[in-house]
Amino acid sequence: MSVQGILQEALRAALAGHAPLAGAVTAIFDAPPVRAARPYALIDEAVLVDWGTKDMAGREGRIAVRIFDSGERPVRLRGLAGAAEDAVAAMPVVLGEGWRIASLVLLRSRIVREGEARWVATSEWRVRLLRSG
Repeated sequence: MSVQGILQEALRAALAGHAPLAGAVTAIFDAPPVRAARPYALIDEAVLVDWGTKDMAGREGRIAVRIFDSGERPVRLRGLAGAAEDAVAAMPVVLGEGWRIASLVLLRSRIVREGEARWVATSEWRVRLLRSG
């Protein structure tokens, strides 16, 4: 499996395994859904670049999780965004196939209005991965 796929699956597993988030959203998607009831989570495709060393493959990139919700105010969404951030922060360091997380840093989080009574929270991290073996 590609490093993209390994990272995407690790993010999905982390979000799905975090009870406060998984119990509150209708679904966790790894691609934009055709139809979905709000609130739901969407894992954006990672943007990765080379971050290797002389003797290890490596990638540095940006990962993002978006939570879509509806309501007059984003009160519930604030809690869901916090739960998503907690889930990603607790993600296991060892991802599989020799890949591990060397560092994971939250860069930004933001909630914006998407339309009448529609909101989206976006949390973005910088991730650095190394592959041993």
